[in-house]
Order: sequence, then C-alpha cells, then structure tokens
Amino acid sequence: MTTTPWSAATTPAGPDAPAEPAPTSATSLITTLPGPSYTDPDVFRQEQEKIFERLWFCAVRSADLEKPGAFRTVQVGRESVLITRNRAGRLRAFLNICRHRGAQLCTEEAGEVRRNLQCPYHAWTYDLDGRLVAAPNLQRMPDIDRTERGLVHVELREWLGYAWVCLADEPPSFEETVIGAAVERLGDAASIDRYRTEGLALGKRITYDVRANWKLIIENFMECYHCATIHPELTEVLPEFADGFAAQYYVGHGAQFAEEAEGFTVDGRGGFGRLPEIEDTQDRRYYAMTVRPQVFVNLVPDHVIVHRMFPMAADRTVVECDWLYLPEVVDSGADLSTSVELFHRVNAQDFDACERTQPAMDSRAYRNGGVLVPSEHHIGAFHQWVTECLEDKHA
Repeated sequence: MTTTPWSAATTPAGPDAPAEPAPTSATSLITTLPGPSYTDPDVFRQEQEKIFERLWFCAVRSADLEKPGAFRTVQVGRESVLITRNRAGRLRAFLNICRHRGAQLCTEEAGEVRRNLQCPYHAWTYDLDGRLVAAPNLQRMPDIDRTERGLVHVELREWLGYAWVCLADEPPSFEETVIGAAVERLGDAASIDRYRTEGLALGKRITYDVRANWKLIIENFMECYHCATIHPELTEVLPEFADGFAAQYYVGHGAQFAEEAEGFTVDGRGGFGRLPEIEDTQDRRYYAMTVRPQVFVNLVPDHVIVHRMFPMAADRTVVECDWLYLPEVVDSGADLSTSVELFHRVNAQDFDACERTQPAMDSRAYRNGGVLVPSEHHIGAFHQWVTECLEDKHA
C-alpha cells in the first residue's frame, strides 16, 4: 500500500510561525467529497470493508489489559475483535466468534477471565492463545485438531503504548503506514519517540458519542479555519491558530504557545514539567498528527492526548480520548482538571460543529459537496486517499 502525504508542505518549517503558503492549486476553492459520501449506508459498508478491515486500527491502550486474562472487545469495521493478555504476558487478538456455531464469545466490552475463554452457548473453551482446550464430549471427537479449530487470529502490533490490529490476510507495512504517518507529519519518527508515550500513565479518559460521520471528524481535526470562530480557549494558548492554518498544514511545525501561557491548560497556568526526553525545540509547542484511518495524536511538553475513533454507522462515531502524563504525576494525585479541560472543551466544540454539519450532508445543496479554501486544501489529499481506497487503488 502506498501512502499519500497529508500535508501541503514538502519541507520542514522553521522554528518560527510559518508564513502563509501559496495555494496548492490554481483556484482558491477546491471541491470536497459529495454529500452522500457522509450518509449513504452502502458507502459506509465499503469503508468498513476496504478501509477499517484492511488497515492497522488502533484498538486499545496496552496498559488497560494489565493482567493475564484481561480482555476487551472492539468493533473494527464489521467485526468484533477480542484482545486479551495471555499467560506469558503478551497481547493476543482474535475474532470474537466461537468456531462451533458462531456465537459471540465475549459479550461484555471489557472483563477478566481466570484461565480460559468460554462460549456462553455450548461451552466451547479456548485458552488465552486461542487454542481449543475443552468442549462437551470433546473426548469422543478425537479427530478434531484443537489448533485448527481455535479462534481466528488477528495480527497485532504495539506502538505508543497502544495495541493496533489488522484484519487483512496480508497486512500493509506497519512501519510505512502507521509509523510513516509520524514521518510525514513531523519529519522523522524520533520526534514522537521522545515523548515516550508507551511509558506514560492514563490521567483521564473521556468517551464521546458523536452523531456525525467519521470523515467529518477527521476533516475538522485537520484544519484550523474554524479555530478563531469556535475555539476561544485554544487560540488563547495557541494564538497562531486564529490565523486559520492548523499545525498539520506544515511538515515539522509545532504551534508556539502564547508568551503569557505558562502551560497547555484552560486558564494558561503551568502544567506538570517537561517530559524528560523532548528537545528544547519541542518545548512550549503543540504538535498534532493524524494516523489513518482513525487516530489523532496531540503532543505538548508535559502530556500527550490520543483520540481513537470507532466508526459505528454512517452518522455515528464513538471517540475515546486519553490524556497521558508521567506516572509520578498521576500517582501523586495532582489536579489534572485545568489540563484536561482545555482539550475537552476543544473536543466538545469540534464534535458539536460536526453534529451540526451532518444533517446538511443529506441536503440537495450539498449533493455535489462543498468547497475547501486554501488553508484547507490539504484535506483534499485525505479525500483522494478515501476515494482511492474505495476504488481499490491502494490494494
């Protein structure tokens, strides 16, 4: 699978706020996807099949499954995926389907088993590596291959402290399509590695049920043309966002904090000290990146915010947002509220805008789509990528 750059820039920006770039095409306005792309159940089904079931999908935070036997079920495209930690401490992923008669193996979103996973229908039982270990009258069926009749394995990789799964028979390169997103956005993978996200602790998690198409949420996150209108708290901390160009527009650029802002907090007060390995050039800056098809990563000097989207229907997306801090900060019982509140307000403002946009996707006025102004032209690369995925040009 090839990758399409998200950014309009081709070279890293300098340390200062960049000047406005030239438009990416000869005209000021370029068209968006047509309205039915955001509402048609058949389009959504194709996206489930050709995007979410073929690409690496960020499913769970690894630390959520702390002990052997801990599990979580996640909707990936049209499939329920079961992720658990085995007796050796490794994460494993399977389709959440019993191999006997197809009953859903685990019906709860999260839980913990002592030793094995047992189907509630006919009691077929599997170990934490997916092998069939017991079933009623199994001894009378000596020809059954317990490995062959085990759970269907799903590929799993860990990065940034999260488990990423892929349902494809031949998954695309993780290095090119996932880690490559950091290179495309930040200029190199080391820039995100320095935040050591895998060693951070969960300070807060908020789940949002958004009545909007997943693509509207991505488009909103990628641009800042709306920032001056609906994000007063964010533009107080990141004043350059009021000019309409989001950080993702430029390779390597991080938006600089306002001079009077001590930290990335809703009232501008100080945060919790700089993460130990980030460089001086990353201090007092905000970096954002999108990892196709459903992850946003936000990097600030003292914490990291990770959004995972779970598209549930053409007009519904569940977003799970994690605020991650140094373990000693979380363990100390420090008050995280002003830190969390800033991006919680941003989320609420963004999701409200997306929900107000979703009904218009069915309007005859949007039958052929809308338009992107120059500061949004980079969203066109996302639209092109979606279109090519549905046409199997990335297969």
